[in-house]
Order: sequence, then C-alpha cells, then structure tokens
Amino acid sequence: MTSGLDGVIAAETILSKTDQASGMVWVRGFDLPTLVERFGYEGTVALLWQGFAGDELTRETLLDALGAARVRAFAAMPSWLGASAGKSLFEGLRIALADQPDTAGPADLLAALTVAVPALVRQAAGQTPVPPDPASDTATDLLRMMHDAQPDPAQAAALDVYFTVMAESGLSASSFTARCVASTRASLTAAVLAAWCAFTGALHGGAPGPTLDLLDAAEAQPDLVDWLEAKLRAGERLMGFGHRVFHGNDPRAEAMRHAMRAMGPAAGRLAFAAQLEQAVATAIARVKPGRSLPPNVEIAAALLLDAVGIPRAAFTLVFAVGRSAGWIAHALEQRKSGRLMRPASAYIGPPIGAIDPAQGAEAGRV
Repeated sequence: MTSGLDGVIAAETILSKTDQASGMVWVRGFDLPTLVERFGYEGTVALLWQGFAGDELTRETLLDALGAARVRAFAAMPSWLGASAGKSLFEGLRIALADQPDTAGPADLLAALTVAVPALVRQAAGQTPVPPDPASDTATDLLRMMHDAQPDPAQAAALDVYFTVMAESGLSASSFTARCVASTRASLTAAVLAAWCAFTGALHGGAPGPTLDLLDAAEAQPDLVDWLEAKLRAGERLMGFGHRVFHGNDPRAEAMRHAMRAMGPAAGRLAFAAQLEQAVATAIARVKPGRSLPPNVEIAAALLLDAVGIPRAAFTLVFAVGRSAGWIAHALEQRKSGRLMRPASAYIGPPIGAIDPAQGAEAGRV
C-alpha cells in the first residue's frame, strides 16, 4: 500500500493520460501543444465532454452554449450574490455553486463559475457586476467582466492557453472527488461543488497565490541562494518547486511561458522567475547533492494570472473555471459507468480482541 494512493488505479478513463517519462499530457489522444494550437479552451471542453454531454460537440457549439449559459447565470445571480457579501472569495464561490439547481447541466455549471468569479471579485472591491457578452469566448469574457473593459487580445489569448492546458489533469484530488460523488448518482451540481471544496486546499488549487508570495519575497533578498539554502535546511517547502508527477519540464508550464512571451513587456517577471529557478538548483545542490527540485506549473500559472490582471486572492477561483471542464467530464464518465466507488481501507488500530470489553465500556463512559 502506498501513502496518498500513489500508483493505485482507481478508475478507467478515456479522458487523459499523463506520461511522466516523456513529460507530456494527452487529452483524448491529443497532446497539449495540439490542444493549444488547434482547439483552444472551448474546443478542449468539447473534446472532454464529447459523448457524455452530447454528440458532435465542437468549439463553435460550445462557444454558443457557454455564452447563452453565462447570460442565464448572470440573470440568476441575485439569488446568491447578496449572501456572499462580506465573506471570503472561496466561501462566496461555494455559495454560488451551492445555489445551482440539481438539474443544472455541464454548460450551466461551467458558465456559473465563469460569471461568479468576476462578480465576487468586483463585489469585494465595492463594484457592481458586469453582464456577460455571449458572443465572447470564456477567457475574454471573464477578463472583460472582471475589469469592465475589453481585454488586450494577447492577455485574453494567454488566459485561454492557461484554461486549455489546465482543463484536465488526470485523477487529481478534486477530479477524484467529483467521480466519487457522481458514482453515488448524486447530481452533477453536487459533484462540482464537492470538487471545488477539495480544490481549495493549499496543496491543490490553492497553490498559485503562495507561489507568487515566494517570488515577492525572493526579489527582496540580497543573496538569493543563501536565503533559499536557509529555507531548505529549515525544512520549509518552496512553493512552485517539486511535483509528484512531473520531475522535469511540465508541458503546461512551457505552453504558458510561450503565451506570456507573446505579451511582450506585459508578461512581467519571467526573467526573474528563470533567475529564481537557477538559484533553487544551486541551493538544492548544496543541501542535498544529487537531488533536484525543478519548477512546477504553479510558477508559470502565478506569473500568467498576475500578468493578465487577476488579483492574487482570486487565482484559485480562476483556476477552477478552467479545471471545472475536467471535473464535469470525470463526473459524467463515472456516472456513465454506473459503478459506485467503494475503496477498501487497511485497518492499523489495536489488535482485534486485545482490549478487554470492560475496559472498552469504561472508556466509553469517560
């Protein structure tokens, strides 16, 4: 048995394959570079949902369906937005998802997230929500609703790349949660809400914000390598470095870096991030010779979200917009299998029969 279920096969899927050796992710047979170049986010969603949420799905049909669903989601917003006032963004999104009916379909749930995230950010800033543009794609419309202005095309394109490469990542904690809930024949809304709850943890979807905090602190250090070495010797985790699947280059990060380079000077701190990566390599060589601590996707994600104007507190929420396509696909696939997920556990408590029943009864009265 392995800790954290590493290597345990919990489901069969046609959705994606991650190849650790070659450092690549395939979504229904297409590698990530192809998804970015040919499909974009809506095309990737169509690919993931094909056969589960309808047949003959295309990027164009998803653009139309998601645009119309955003209009419906905005019209329904008054039923939950007031209840989220004064709460954290994470709690606000939980309220928004919990308000969705059990009859909500895949496009309704993805659109509800897309509309809720900018509305929550604007409400927290004392601003009114901006209605969606059903003719826009998801990335462009989210930025427009968040900033009440048409985004720069390069920024919208970068966010579309981010959504595309982050839409599906195998059986992550949140996708596994979505499958577990869907396997009970609970509603799709319940599965997506549960996935969001799993996603909020700092070891999962909550990672990009702290990664940017590390970059901020690193920029202020007079001796970057010594500072990193001290953190490593103290056993501190360096957010944005190390990954349980990819031990070298992450193809998602490379796609994001390419998109940011197309933004020119607006890309922000790409050069410093490269400097930090080299400093981490030097520091880990001092502390643990022969070991490596390569950068993971969170550094590129944090830099990209910051460069397109997403507030740090909303990084996880925006991440969820993209990843919800995968949650929904996993839930639909699990529902179609008709199989209830019911794993076994290994008992490691006191030996059976070793405790006197009288002692047990006495303990129960304490």
